[in-house]
Amino acid sequence: MGVLGEAWTWLITGSNWSGEGGALARLGEHVYVSGIALALACAIALPTAFYLGHIGKGGALAVNISNVGRAIPVFAVLALFMLSPLRNAGYVPTIIALVLFAVPPLLTNAYVGMREVDRAVLEAARGMGMSGRQLFLRVELPLAYPMVMTGLRSASVQVVATATIAAMVGQGGLGRIITAGFNTYDTPQVVAGALLVALLALLVEGVLMALDRVLDPSPSAAVVRAPVPGARDGGAADALSTDDVLPRDRVTKTV
Repeated sequence: MGVLGEAWTWLITGSNWSGEGGALARLGEHVYVSGIALALACAIALPTAFYLGHIGKGGALAVNISNVGRAIPVFAVLALFMLSPLRNAGYVPTIIALVLFAVPPLLTNAYVGMREVDRAVLEAARGMGMSGRQLFLRVELPLAYPMVMTGLRSASVQVVATATIAAMVGQGGLGRIITAGFNTYDTPQVVAGALLVALLALLVEGVLMALDRVLDPSPSAAVVRAPVPGARDGGAADALSTDDVLPRDRVTKTV
């Protein structure tokens, strides 16, 4: 039948999905750890990148500091935490290690997206009387959006794939299926666990791509509107003419 065939048999066997140690429970643990880590990383990296990108100061230093997380293996960080009092704190060491791993792509892409907004566009918006908040919400954020989503997708896939290391220190997640297979020399189970991790990563990527399309600011959302004295809110006098629509620099490269 072959290893892949046996792995498929393992996946479609109901008994492998039931119980506390079943694949369904391990999947829930994996999603929980990955989701918490990604949410914390976004809460740390995105506001920092948006602020530094908006003021144009300190961004290079912040990016370089965050990139230290890329130079240190996640498993090494997790092993150090397991030697500290945090070893009895459940998933906390794993979540912290994953946050350190996810911050660099989020921070770097968001900051670069903010800084690569055309300076001429920003000056035109300021000349039209926009406040700093309006400038950020109506110009910088819509134009930086592609890079922000690129960083989010990259970090999400990396976190989902790397969360399997939790099994190396006896915690849950899909990695437990893989390590259990290694311990019992059950190659089909190892392959089945790896396939589940890969499928989950692809699913997350697909969901974020769909979300990207839904949330992607339309050209009309990037139109800068200048306040016109005496004009009522929503009136035609508030809108710029077609020739005054600010161009959108859709940067899609990955940092």
